[in-house]
Amino acid sequence: MSLDLFTILPDHTILTALEKIDQNRKGFLIVVDDAGVAMGTVTDGDIRRAFIRGHGVNTPIQDCYNRSFTRLSIQDDIGTSAEIFKSGKIKFLPIVDDAGRLVNIITRNNLHTLLLEDLPFDCEFDFLSMDDSIIDYEIYNRPWGYYKTTFLNPYAQSKIMKINPQAQLSLQSHNHREEYWVVITGQGEVTIGESVKKVESGSNLFIPRGCKHRLVNTSETETLMVAEVQLGTYFGEDDIIRYDDIYGRPVQPIELTD
Repeated sequence: MSLDLFTILPDHTILTALEKIDQNRKGFLIVVDDAGVAMGTVTDGDIRRAFIRGHGVNTPIQDCYNRSFTRLSIQDDIGTSAEIFKSGKIKFLPIVDDAGRLVNIITRNNLHTLLLEDLPFDCEFDFLSMDDSIIDYEIYNRPWGYYKTTFLNPYAQSKIMKINPQAQLSLQSHNHREEYWVVITGQGEVTIGESVKKVESGSNLFIPRGCKHRLVNTSETETLMVAEVQLGTYFGEDDIIRYDDIYGRPVQPIELTD
């Protein structure tokens, strides 16, 4: 792995630091000496504060980097890194060998991605090449409310769903996943196969793969909040087969029989 875009010598300028930060898109650099020993860190925030103090782009980094920094030893385990990252102020950690030389870097997002993808923790893993965008889940609007994915890996996904008053999900099924629902707050009515039942805070529901189901918020004023866990082999939104929908979204054609 190459650490060049994440390191800088103390006599290099702020301009050089800005160029590297712009390329690595992580917002920080590790300051090292000629032997690669970690001496400190510099972030885009440190540079901004240096400008406020009157420094310019030709100021050497040694005038503005942070010499008091937290690091991991290459022998440390996931428990140590998780404990350190509990601090809201620490977003990344240099990993050093017994001589203090920089050998790797891990970010908080890297650690979260590692856990979500169920990968083993190893201080020699190439964290910098990880795609940690999977933890940046957006909120998705739907006619009935919204949902936010909170967890996703190749065999599971979890969501929080908010169903607006008097709103409802379509009558639907899935070919590649089963679902488990826990009602967090509110009240409603759920259809699972031929069964229709009332639900409220604390209700637990299981929807088998391929089973038609629907969830309705029966309240006129209160939001229905549901935690959903999906288990299966595929979790794309195109694995929704709709049979009925009050919002006019496409539904599965009805098969006519003789």
